[in-house]
Amino acid sequence: MKISNVYIGGWFQRTMLQLSEVYDFLRNGESQLKLNKKKLAELRKNLNIGNVEYGVSGEEFILVTTGDRLQVKIFEDGLIVIGSSEVSEETLFADIERLKSYYESQLSPAINYLFSLGAPVPKELAHIENIYPYFVVCDNATREDIAELLSKTERQKYFEFDNKSYSVLRGDKYYFINNKKTSKSNIERYVEEQVFIREFKGQLHRYLNLHRIIWEKIDTVKDRARVRGSDVVMFSTKLESYAKTVTLIDGRIRQMSTYISTRERIAKQDKDLEEFLAISGFRYETLRNTLEYIKDLWDMTKNYVQSAQKLFDGIKQDVTSSSINSLTIVTSMSAGAAILDLFTESEPSFTTFGFIYFFVLAIIGWLATRILSWVANRRKYEIQDVDIDKNIK
Repeated sequence: MKISNVYIGGWFQRTMLQLSEVYDFLRNGESQLKLNKKKLAELRKNLNIGNVEYGVSGEEFILVTTGDRLQVKIFEDGLIVIGSSEVSEETLFADIERLKSYYESQLSPAINYLFSLGAPVPKELAHIENIYPYFVVCDNATREDIAELLSKTERQKYFEFDNKSYSVLRGDKYYFINNKKTSKSNIERYVEEQVFIREFKGQLHRYLNLHRIIWEKIDTVKDRARVRGSDVVMFSTKLESYAKTVTLIDGRIRQMSTYISTRERIAKQDKDLEEFLAISGFRYETLRNTLEYIKDLWDMTKNYVQSAQKLFDGIKQDVTSSSINSLTIVTSMSAGAAILDLFTESEPSFTTFGFIYFFVLAIIGWLATRILSWVANRRKYEIQDVDIDKNIK
């Protein structure tokens, strides 16, 4: 059995404008943005670039060949596929690690720095450990050969796909592709669509989990019968942070509709993918439906955090009013003492008793302010919200 190629890939939303920026960087290490030129040069050098080409195949793309003969294909919608033909059965896992290392340690840092300006990536998404699909391409292998490869990696088979040109046996992280009589480019087209579909689905799943996490965090803040005045600002700050995260992720989700439609249209126009689409073409529609579901969830999450913010804004106003009333009392005490002084003294004079009296009044005023402030901070304010049964079936 001969293993001819290994591929890995990933996807994050980009546009043709950003692809042009990547092309300029890959060609000469330059950027029109205000980025550190020395760092750009170091990152480009670290990529070990041998050749850079710009092409169009449905979408615009950049093809990079590295000095150690890896091929990196970057599409305008953000899809990235890295492949190697320098592979064998004996070195398979080392070759996969080499691709993974290049993606994580060399390519990703360069792309991330190039797009480090502008709207930030939410911290909840910035440090997610990606698990890539690994595509192993064999030439004219037997079913026993493929089964043996599966046993070395994963013991569970998820699905099997077979046509006259190639067959696919898929585990969880691994796809084993047996090339019967088709071209390398056709295999790569299949790999590209699988990477996109899998990554698209993976992002939607992450957004679903983030919705759950953020909703529970908001619940933790809102599900309090009473809250101390001193804690109101802290809770308001937390809600502001959640609201910012929700807004950033909501923007990312709403960008995804365009990409799935474009990918589906290009795939359905590709004759070499007809048999593949006859089996899995429905997945584009399923992904679109799932995307709409996630959009609705995030609309609910956005409304929920906004309602929590309004609730605590009202409590902050109550705390502020209480503080103003306390200051008014202290000020009135001071004014009363001054007026009393005017009526009890025939004429102003500086005496030892007068100085002592002044300091006693000042201390009383300070103590009164501290006591009233302590009372205001310790005072508990009721959080009045609608109770919802989360266990409704």
